[in-house]
Amino acid sequence: MKIALAADHAGYEIKNAIKDYLTQKNFEVSDLGTNSDKSVDYPLYADKVAAFVLSQKADLGILVCGTGIGISIRANRHKGIRAALLYSDEVAVMAKQHNNANVLVFGGRTMAIEDITRRIELFLNSQFEGERHQNRIDLLDK
Repeated sequence: MKIALAADHAGYEIKNAIKDYLTQKNFEVSDLGTNSDKSVDYPLYADKVAAFVLSQKADLGILVCGTGIGISIRANRHKGIRAALLYSDEVAVMAKQHNNANVLVFGGRTMAIEDITRRIELFLNSQFEGERHQNRIDLLDK
């Protein structure tokens, strides 16, 4: 699986920890920045990940900003992107089962890496319940 990964300055350290985790799990990771904790604008990084996912250069995107809120708002402005802020284990499962999210979002200042990696695993080990939810997903981009 190919994963596009990006963060703003507030998510920089967590992004690097996620990258290490994913690499150890043998995922192909495209690190789209940022590459320091110097202040940057999160919409630019949401746009990069969205472009990778929409062009099928990545199967999944992961974004991190301070809370995960702003970067998820921007990602969801792109038609075809379903970015989900995985703030709990239950939400991680439901984001796959009900929403078939294609971008996972985390808060660099609000979440611990242990919680993030567990939620990534929960998401990846869940199955989309397409028969029940596909019509709703189709309505998102109309």
